[in-house]
Amino acid sequence: MLTAVFLDLFGGFGLSVLFTIACLALMYFAGQHRSKQSISQGETSKSHASIEKNTKTGLAEKIVSPICYKIRSPRPYPQWSIHQTKPLPYRAFRYGPKYNITMGLRTIEPDEWIELDNHFPKYHADKAARIQERGEKCIKTDPAAFPAAIELLEELVSYLPARYPTLFKRTSVGIDNPWSGESFNILERPLRENPMAICARLIQDDLALMLEQPVGSGTYRLLAGCILLPGFWRLSDKFGMSLSDIHTSGNVPSFKEKLEKGMIKFFQRLKPDVLYSRNNYFIQVDDSLAWSHSIGAEDNPTVSWSTAEKDTIIENHWFRSERQTLRRLPKTGAICFTIRTYFHPVTEIVQEEYVPGRLASAVRSWDDNVSIYKGREKYGDILLEYLDKKHQEQIENGLDIDCEDEVRQYPW
Repeated sequence: MLTAVFLDLFGGFGLSVLFTIACLALMYFAGQHRSKQSISQGETSKSHASIEKNTKTGLAEKIVSPICYKIRSPRPYPQWSIHQTKPLPYRAFRYGPKYNITMGLRTIEPDEWIELDNHFPKYHADKAARIQERGEKCIKTDPAAFPAAIELLEELVSYLPARYPTLFKRTSVGIDNPWSGESFNILERPLRENPMAICARLIQDDLALMLEQPVGSGTYRLLAGCILLPGFWRLSDKFGMSLSDIHTSGNVPSFKEKLEKGMIKFFQRLKPDVLYSRNNYFIQVDDSLAWSHSIGAEDNPTVSWSTAEKDTIIENHWFRSERQTLRRLPKTGAICFTIRTYFHPVTEIVQEEYVPGRLASAVRSWDDNVSIYKGREKYGDILLEYLDKKHQEQIENGLDIDCEDEVRQYPW
């Protein structure tokens, strides 16, 4: 979700790309030393102009800073297999009693930008069906964002064959996927389809591009996206909005009071040689990856938890977690979000040690605003009863609750 991409922070570009960016300045400066290590030796830099206020004169001035046009090429994923490589087990929830509203950004290496696993066939098929069925309802590129969409496509075409050489092959005109039989020519003009759609066919993530508009204003707007598996939000509702409007329209708790200023500053200062990731989580009461029909039909004028029915069957409860990455594209300066959804039955994840107890504590830590945002009223009673039962079973079977830090650490 975009508002979930940014709530739970970025807990929602909708309910799913937003909550957002506290502690960002600290993480930004902490990442600067590490970012230099991600740049390959011998790579050239060019100038990037930005507008900043001179603290002495009070006037806006153009600041020119170096930008590296290429981050280090990723290393091949060790023994990656479309049949054997399992999804990473993100369990990005913390014990209560307090639910802290923070962005939770972590710097990552280039190797970690795009994550693929043995769920790729399902995601690939679901995305292809959504592109066929819904088209421009899920895929949009403003003319002003077309160069950025092309740049993102070029980045993926360079990255994927290096990281996943058993799935992708680089060609003289683009990229091939021998597994699916697809071949993409990214040099021809016009392209056969929207560049954002091509990007989406290559990976399991949804994608969104934020561009500064007007240039020099410091305001970033959602001007390109391929949002095919969002669960709770629609690209058409958020397209063209500023970052602040995306959050406020999604009713992200405490955004104005705690997050807005820091988030805007972070976006203005983000450099292309540092990559970030963050995680969020939601509970869903149906098994549809693409769209949670329990909150209403996707084409209804209004969709929200307020229209959902209470669900009392635990088998209908699914754990929906997003792993998002954030980076600035070096040539166009657009900010790219990747939004990878991990989707598992609650009855499956509670088999893991410590998970039911920690998830129950996390759900109980939500205040009223967060509970409304996440729809707890519709599933909270049955979910918590079930989690408490499974937690007690683990303790009775010998689980040492004092040893969790030795076994699991956030976001696992």
